[in-house]
Amino acid sequence: MVYDYIVENYEKGDPIFLNELPYESKDYLRQEMKKLTDEGKLERLYNGVYYLPYLTILGTEGRVSIERYIEKKYLNAGRRVSGYITGLQLVNRYGFTTQNPACYEVCSNEATTKQRKQNIDGNIIIVYKPIAEITKENSSALQFLDLMSVIDRYSELSAKELKKKLRRYVDVNNVDFAQVRKYLPLCADKVFRNIYEGGLMNELV
Repeated sequence: MVYDYIVENYEKGDPIFLNELPYESKDYLRQEMKKLTDEGKLERLYNGVYYLPYLTILGTEGRVSIERYIEKKYLNAGRRVSGYITGLQLVNRYGFTTQNPACYEVCSNEATTKQRKQNIDGNIIIVYKPIAEITKENSSALQFLDLMSVIDRYSELSAKELKKKLRRYVDVNNVDFAQVRKYLPLCADKVFRNIYEGGLMNELV
């Protein structure tokens, strides 16, 4: 049964995508999922996405993990590297700013338009189309280029602190500058300028 498979393979808060489930036919699977939702055994999060209902320790209805949703839908679709976080969320995560993002921003191969905004369970997700297909080999370089496209807008650091933290970012993420050089021509001019001002020109030559 579909429900038995779900209970055995999914944790509380895990998003359940239809294309992950075994089925005899798509019509059968859709009918089964509707039946389970009507019976209260599943909750529908979004078109084609479900989760197991549960109660928190406070006795309130549990919600799906939005981070897990983003991970499965946009960052590792089909269990392959397919995206990365970007924008203010990226800048904040690595300590370039104390500003807290009001939404989730991701760049993903799953994007069908240049930019799309989604509202998932009260969370805003902005999905951007990458300048090139994202792979395991180039994801860190493309994410670095995205960072350099916004670092001048969001960074709260002094020039000296910024250079130090950028160097740390490059090392922690194993940024491949051969890949950076490959995709740099596809970026706005300010990306090159920000790399220069960030003290990373030696890596480009």
